[in-house]
Amino acid sequence: MEKKFEKYKGIHPGAVLKRELDKRNLAQRPFAQSVGEYPQTLNAIIQGRRNLTTSTALKIENALHLEEGTLMILQVYFDIEKEKKKQTVLHYYPNVKVLRKSLFWDTDINKIEWTKQSNAVIKRVFERGNISEKKEMVRFYGASKIRPVLDKMMGEKEVRNTKMKKDDSLGDS
Repeated sequence: MEKKFEKYKGIHPGAVLKRELDKRNLAQRPFAQSVGEYPQTLNAIIQGRRNLTTSTALKIENALHLEEGTLMILQVYFDIEKEKKKQTVLHYYPNVKVLRKSLFWDTDINKIEWTKQSNAVIKRVFERGNISEKKEMVRFYGASKIRPVLDKMMGEKEVRNTKMKKDDSLGDS
């Protein structure tokens, strides 16, 4: 890959192509026709709505006298960045497909701040959730985050039970 394109790793090759065309004062439509591509296809690539194919990349590189493979390498780096972002999102959000909507009947599940409201979410799922929902919470938050919340819940339950027994004993007199 040409040295001048190293800094564009992770950026869609369409953005780099647009920059190259602008720099050379080339219009998209005539350029697309000159390389044997539909203008709509080239525009979709430039807008980042379509990935660059190997054959299209070779045609463009040849017409612009770029080193062979430069645009495809940019496409691969873009795909890698896109996949990393997708995996990061999966890491920051639980798999909501596992969670029943009725579990969070009083709120929009897509607006939950999973890290900020973690204690409330853990408490809700472990009070009312099924086994797969609980497993998803353990996968997402980890046992070390869940354990203290559950311990606190158990402590509150014991206090409530003790208070109820005390109230019952007062009624017997």
